[in-house]
Amino acid sequence: MAATASGVVALWPATVASQVTADSLSAGVGSLQPNSGGTLNSPVQMSEGNFMLRQRQGAALVAQQASKRAAAKKQAGDRAAATAAAAAAAAAQQQAAQQQAQPQPAQSPPPSQAPPAPSGSPQQIAMGMLGSSSQFSCLDPLWNQESGWNVFASNPTSGAYGIPQALPGSKMASAGPDWQSDAATQIRWGLGYIQSTYGSPYAAWAHEQADGWY
Repeated sequence: MAATASGVVALWPATVASQVTADSLSAGVGSLQPNSGGTLNSPVQMSEGNFMLRQRQGAALVAQQASKRAAAKKQAGDRAAATAAAAAAAAAQQQAAQQQAQPQPAQSPPPSQAPPAPSGSPQQIAMGMLGSSSQFSCLDPLWNQESGWNVFASNPTSGAYGIPQALPGSKMASAGPDWQSDAATQIRWGLGYIQSTYGSPYAAWAHEQADGWY
């Protein structure tokens, strides 16, 4: 029996080991299923595939959100630009309305051209300023008696000076700074004096004849 028992003991572990090995192989084969290409997918390969799928889905979601943010930002920028343009247009219209409401300054007439400087003898200058031969016929004897139409004529007694015998002679400075030597300046002042005092050379000559001065 010892021998028989020994033989049984020797055979039993081999049988158990064989069964364990067969079960292990069966389990391993059962976990390896063929994929669509006829190859076997291991659990590691399946996990990698799921990770890559989730990664692609996450990238697509990030891109979609970025696109939405960009569109929202552009829309906000368009609204801001439209608001700024509307404000600028309103300001321009308001400024134009204010300018129209303000009174426009009166346009001054263009400056008249200065008359040409008279030339010729003192009598010719006076005739040109008067424009009347009848009035000059009274002015000629008046100033001929007063100064002889001499620009530098000076009365040593009264101090009267020039063709019209202005007293004092410096009064003629109102007609020009060259009153001491320019016949046109003296005549212009003399005609103004006659006009304001007597009204005409005719009346001044009449006063000269009656009183000896004018």
